[in-house]
Amino acid sequence: MEKDLEARARKFALNVIGFSSSLPRTREGDVLVCQLLRFATSIGANYREANRGVSRADFANKIGTVQKEAAETQYWLELLLDSGLATSRNAQELLN
Repeated sequence: MEKDLEARARKFALNVIGFSSSLPRTREGDVLVCQLLRFATSIGANYREANRGVSRADFANKIGTVQKEAAETQYWLELLLDSGLATSRNAQELLN
């Protein structure tokens, strides 16, 4: 199971990278996209690190970080959609 979630997090990050490159380049959009990329790619990296934790407490702490990164990724996707900078169906698919 852990490898499945790790692979899914990596695929999600790659999908976000592809989605981000399809957005129009604007000053505002670039700021939002940078934030989105930062947090979306961090989910998998932090999950991988959590799986290599040295104790249950270490794992729990790092999984908490993963949850925060996922919530923040959702926030940036919502802002892109609500602002009209992202109107594609891909953004909604990522959000789901």
